[in-house]
Amino acid sequence: MMRFAGKMALTLLYCTAAALVAYSIGLALTSNFNMGNLMVWLLAAAAVVLAVWHKPLFQWFRGPLPGRVTGWALVILAIAYALLIGFVAVSGYANPPTGREQVILVLGAGLRRDQPSTLLRYRLDKAYEYAAAHPDMLVVTSGGQGRDEWVPEGQAMRDYLIAKGLGPERVIAENRSTSTEENFLFSLDLLKERGMSEATPIVYVSNSFHCYRAGEYARRAGFTSVTSLPASTPWRSVLPCYLREALALAYYWVFKTSTSGPMHALVGFLDLNKRFFYK
Repeated sequence: MMRFAGKMALTLLYCTAAALVAYSIGLALTSNFNMGNLMVWLLAAAAVVLAVWHKPLFQWFRGPLPGRVTGWALVILAIAYALLIGFVAVSGYANPPTGREQVILVLGAGLRRDQPSTLLRYRLDKAYEYAAAHPDMLVVTSGGQGRDEWVPEGQAMRDYLIAKGLGPERVIAENRSTSTEENFLFSLDLLKERGMSEATPIVYVSNSFHCYRAGEYARRAGFTSVTSLPASTPWRSVLPCYLREALALAYYWVFKTSTSGPMHALVGFLDLNKRFFYK
């Protein structure tokens, strides 16, 4: 029985490694280099190494003290990372809108030339549904212009919502922000120009994996009445998005920002063109 269970576990490991390699190749062929892709590639490499060299690895982990310490450290790290991913998966639904909000803030997620990426369309479609059901709410589309984008994200997002049927007078574009933190800071400036304040109830729209951290940035920007409207995530982006967000969340808890700290330069280098990835 034990031998059969071992063979089944090894077969599952080989199948997982093969699936991750195939997925990684698909990412390499259809998207640019970025942190999310890197996390998937590292996971695929780890699965392949474990599948091919499982016998000597497990012997080393069970042998001298350095091997045992390394093995336990890897187990603890894997459990912690899995718990972070679990938190990311459920936390985005913990602060639903009440219907009393006055503003819908849609966070940018990249364009393909001048059209919203698939990830961003999921956000915009969710925002449109809620705005259509609450016709008195103002909509702010927030996002600056990336190096590979023909227009600012905020403008393209506004055009998308108007084309779907929202009145132009209801939708204003914030076109300067380059991060989630700036999405809220610069959108607050626009709201203040219209007589609103930090106390104005808002609901922000992002993909569910991003909602918890976005809410933290909203409060750091000064908003005091904030809820979230989580959109789903395209299936091909789920793994890199969740792997990356778990790391970003741990980083946020330590440094309270995504625009400073010792890893910021590395993240910027790896995220060479993250906007093009989410098509």
